[in-house]
Amino acid sequence: MAFGLKRKKAPAELSYEESKALAEGGSDKDRADLASRQDLRPELLYYLSQDPSSEVRRRIAANDKTPRQADLILARDNDEKVRAELATKVAELTRQENPGTQEKAQHFVVETLELLAKDQATQVRQILAETLKSVANAPPQVIQRLARDAEDIVACPVLEFSPLLSDEDLLEIIASSVSGARLCAISRREHVGEAVSDAIVRRDDRRAVAELLGNDSAQIREETLDALIDGSASEPSWQQPLVERPKLSSKAVRKLASLVAESLLEKLKQRNDIDKETAEAVAKEVRRRVAESAPAEAAEPAFSGAEEAARLFKAGKLNNEVLGDAVLAGKREFVCHGLALLGEIDVGLVERVLSGRSAKGVTALAWKAGCSMRMALQLQTNMGGIPPNKALHARNGTDFPLSPEEMKWQLDFFASLTD
Repeated sequence: MAFGLKRKKAPAELSYEESKALAEGGSDKDRADLASRQDLRPELLYYLSQDPSSEVRRRIAANDKTPRQADLILARDNDEKVRAELATKVAELTRQENPGTQEKAQHFVVETLELLAKDQATQVRQILAETLKSVANAPPQVIQRLARDAEDIVACPVLEFSPLLSDEDLLEIIASSVSGARLCAISRREHVGEAVSDAIVRRDDRRAVAELLGNDSAQIREETLDALIDGSASEPSWQQPLVERPKLSSKAVRKLASLVAESLLEKLKQRNDIDKETAEAVAKEVRRRVAESAPAEAAEPAFSGAEEAARLFKAGKLNNEVLGDAVLAGKREFVCHGLALLGEIDVGLVERVLSGRSAKGVTALAWKAGCSMRMALQLQTNMGGIPPNKALHARNGTDFPLSPEEMKWQLDFFASLTD
């Protein structure tokens, strides 16, 4: 045993009489320490759940040994921190417990969760949603309430992951004029059915449709997919997920070949699930575009990517959409210089990040340049060499999944590297 190291002492054993005396007349610190003990008798834990000190009640709320009847009392506590601590514990216990828990104890758990799901504090409801989002034995009525919560940060995790929401539930929620982050969350669910996919498309939310197309497990009817391919002519953000969708029909592949950007046309050409005739049709489209673009390119002023980015930036026309089109077209030099200008950073740093195959680094780069998280995803997969299944995706549909501090650290890290 190494000298100089002290072992953390286990709490000294207390008799029932000593514990009771501390619970009734000990100092705030004594009672708070008592509330954290795992060997305290249930009746004393129940007694402390009504202690005048919020710190004592918070520790009782966090204690796994607290009787379920006391949890129900704490669910009505005036202190938000107490209720938040309780939400964390009860939701986690629900996630771990099997459905065979004692009926009486389970009744108190369900009633506690129902109260917390109605809590006025968003943080309390958010804790429940994040913990219960994938739990198959969570109380269905609690999940239904959280899925329809007024706040996106509460509803979205449940809408995206809960196995307790049926297609009928989802169709009802979509029909209630849900849009934005919630529709995107539903679009990302595992195994979205055809009826739900159709309902999402009918809402005409371009971000949600892009999420749906990028969801390989989503079932989309061929007629719906054909309509989306047509729509991708005016919505470039749909083109990449369309090209990468599994099991495209020959008809869909040929139609896409006439619409998508050149960089995506090459990806389409490389698909290994198309027949020989379709592959030749795609190759023919590639040759046609090359032939048509040659004279036009010769007639245009010879701007380099760097010069074009500088010209647009000076004119105030360099923005997220322009960069997004350039990413899809594979204009790497233009994109690098555009990101450098918008982010007020050195182009060498941009090139270093894009070559680093770091999903976090590329996401931080897009954030620094003031781009959207969707743009960050396009940068990762099109120019960062990051496979789609390794890329970082948006949180809550549109938010960056990293904190500003984390993204600043990523950029500082790449800036410290030498070429």
